[in-house]
Amino acid sequence: MIRKAVLQIGVPALLALIAWNAYLAVSHLKRVEKSAALTLESFALQVELSGLLRDVTDMESGQRGYLLTGDAAYLEPYTEAKSRIEMDFANLRTGLSNRTQHEQLLELQLESLVKSKQAEMERSISLRQHGYRLRSFKLIDTDEGKGYMDEIRRIASSLSSSESSNFARLKGERTAALKRAFSATIISNFVLLVLAICAFGLIRHQGRLLREEAARSRNELVVRNLQLDKLTAALSGQARSNMVSLNMNSRLLLENYGGFLPRQGHAYAEQMKEAAAEMERLRQDLVGSPSSNGDGRAA
Repeated sequence: MIRKAVLQIGVPALLALIAWNAYLAVSHLKRVEKSAALTLESFALQVELSGLLRDVTDMESGQRGYLLTGDAAYLEPYTEAKSRIEMDFANLRTGLSNRTQHEQLLELQLESLVKSKQAEMERSISLRQHGYRLRSFKLIDTDEGKGYMDEIRRIASSLSSSESSNFARLKGERTAALKRAFSATIISNFVLLVLAICAFGLIRHQGRLLREEAARSRNELVVRNLQLDKLTAALSGQARSNMVSLNMNSRLLLENYGGFLPRQGHAYAEQMKEAAAEMERLRQDLVGSPSSNGDGRAA
């Protein structure tokens, strides 16, 4: 009974633990996936910052080349980079939407500085295009554009440093999450293995006990069948002879000496005869032999 109760409780508990293990595995996997997504997002932000800074640098290089040579071919990097700036800032704003307010303010400052830098470059290019080469150089000599670039690099560097720290933190969290998931998976699977082995051993032990009990029951049944056969043989042999003899003696007693017996003795003899006949009927019902008449002979 105890082993049966253990099986009834242990098997559902084992199934529940398997379900819980699966839930933990999925939960850890989702946590790792989330951490990996955040890490990738941080990396993408650094790429956007690098791309933005590169585009501004390309615009400045195109500006300087055109101012020095007057060749419109130098404006191609400027024009291409200018067309990418808006997309760079759109991607940067999207990436920083879930960051701190300080980082979002830095992005606004960076966007304002880039617009100011663009305005400064457009003024110098416009002066050069209208033939005011010296005035365009004087505008460059004011270091207005240099001041914008220095601030742009400083803010971009600050954002990049912040994202580098965030990237390192997220990478560490992802590594820790992977380690926790790996450890939890190993421990839970080891516990499941131990419980499964215990349950399998208990089931095998219970099966062996059932087989042994079935074997004992078969042996007991064989012994009882032998005893019943002996009883049947006894009833069909000596017992039948005794009952037939008792029946015949009581009948002969009544026939030959019935007139000499007192009334009570006559009644006893009748009772003996009826009892013998009744016992013979019971014996025949037990052993399955054919019925007989009152004197014990087969009908």
